[in-house]
Amino acid sequence: MEMGRVVLAIALSFVVFLVWQFMFVDKNALKKPLHPTEKTEPATTPKKIAKTPQVEKTVSHAEKQAEPVRAPAAEVPPEPALPARMLTVQTPLYIAKLSTRGAVIKDFVLKKYREKVDPNSPLKTVLAPGLPEGNPQIGLLHHKQIDLKSAVFNSPLARDRIDVAAGSQVTHFLWRSPQGLVVEKSYRFDAKSYLIQVKVTLKNQSAQPIEDNLYLSLFNRLSAKRSRYGFEGASAYVNGKLKQIATGKIKKKHALSGNVQWLAIESQYFMTSLVFPDAPQADMRLFLHPKNLVESRYISPALSIAPGAQQTFDFNLFVGPKSLHVLRALDNQLDKAVNFGWFDILAKPCLWLMNQLYRVIPNYGVAIIILTILIKIVLWPLGTKSYRSMSEMKKLQPLMAEIRQKYKGDKKKMNEELMGLYKTYKINPMGGCLPMVVQIPVFFALYRMLYQAIELRHAPFFLWINDLSAPDRLLRFHFSIPFMQPPYGIPVLTIIMGATMFWQQKMSPPVGDPSQAKMMMMMPVIFTVIFINFSSGLVLYWLVNNVLSIGQQYYIQKKYA
Repeated sequence: MEMGRVVLAIALSFVVFLVWQFMFVDKNALKKPLHPTEKTEPATTPKKIAKTPQVEKTVSHAEKQAEPVRAPAAEVPPEPALPARMLTVQTPLYIAKLSTRGAVIKDFVLKKYREKVDPNSPLKTVLAPGLPEGNPQIGLLHHKQIDLKSAVFNSPLARDRIDVAAGSQVTHFLWRSPQGLVVEKSYRFDAKSYLIQVKVTLKNQSAQPIEDNLYLSLFNRLSAKRSRYGFEGASAYVNGKLKQIATGKIKKKHALSGNVQWLAIESQYFMTSLVFPDAPQADMRLFLHPKNLVESRYISPALSIAPGAQQTFDFNLFVGPKSLHVLRALDNQLDKAVNFGWFDILAKPCLWLMNQLYRVIPNYGVAIIILTILIKIVLWPLGTKSYRSMSEMKKLQPLMAEIRQKYKGDKKKMNEELMGLYKTYKINPMGGCLPMVVQIPVFFALYRMLYQAIELRHAPFFLWINDLSAPDRLLRFHFSIPFMQPPYGIPVLTIIMGATMFWQQKMSPPVGDPSQAKMMMMMPVIFTVIFINFSSGLVLYWLVNNVLSIGQQYYIQKKYA
């Protein structure tokens, strides 16, 4: 096989990968909700888990207390109706608003992140504005008459504002149903963490045992379009493995079972998650409600609470950034949510190194440049071997042209003569390609990392490049440009990158086949069009890598001329 065809195949592989990432969008994924109402749940309501006399073993995260709370009563007078209150909890990291209706969090604002790159833009709201449901919602799967969603809990707090400047503080909520079920729900807010400890206690003050399954639900509204650059949807860590179900795939895969460590609803850079430290055996159900409202529901094993007894469930709620540094510090496997796919093993070390460089030079653009240089140094021997092989091939171009001309009517004979020529001059036609193949995984790993790393969100570089997670645009146009996504402007960095690709292509030995030669010369144009909507951080990496490759190739060609 001729070297030109191999190079062309590698180049086309890049294009196919990038075009797939750029163009693959599931347009019809969210047009139809999975279930029209929550009440019917024909496909997603699990079968009732068989009851066992040893409840403590099946509900590993629950603490069952057998002692009676009070004497069983046949009838419990209903609680007087209370008006719903909105409580505001403020820590150095976030502002959370809790409603006593359902005792749920209705709003969650992160203090260290903003909605847009403008420093004066509003702080980032993790939960979608106007979300009708709160988080986390609790309920009993089969006792529909016990409506915990609409129940107005009593809060002992006299003030509607809680400031947690240091340490932690607990907020309690209490509600009693007409059927004799007392529900206590508490949140412990920590000033230094996005993790919130939640405790739910069910007390049976009726004359009959309560047999059911407790469920916990997360809600959030996601984009109608599938993200091209990072995962968005529902995820879970079940049986020691990460499960990710994109929003458009919930219709096909809406049920999971096993040892659930955590479940979450993720956007590109942020997530809301329920964490169960003991990873109990449980069920998980996903719902896609109208207006792109995603529900991720955890269903506990069967529980049985005797009259006068109670049962407690402890778990954690995380609402915050998908930062590998933040999630690893929690030590609860939530860091598995930061997933770079097949290239995770390469991408995470690159992310770590980029963050270490940022600590020394607090500019992520500079950190990307230094990271690219370091990777180039590591791969320098492979590049040298590749460019040396190309230089030797370039010397043989006149002889190869003669062979092609002489045997242009006999492809088999032409290839035999070319292989003989390579053997005579001791040249491996694949020598210039194999080192390139080794570098492809590194590129793909950086591609995934630079798109998903929250560190680059709204991170400035210099001049007009004020967001390394967004495409670079100099000036702003009020008219559309073909192949360009808004905002419209001059992609200066991308144009320079395309020019360096063209320069590098001109330095490479020409391909013998005229059609292949034309295709190779079109590659810089194709890449420029594809990269026009890529993040400026990724374009910066590719540009610096091209410049370093040109310098290395020029040095090798001069040395072995």
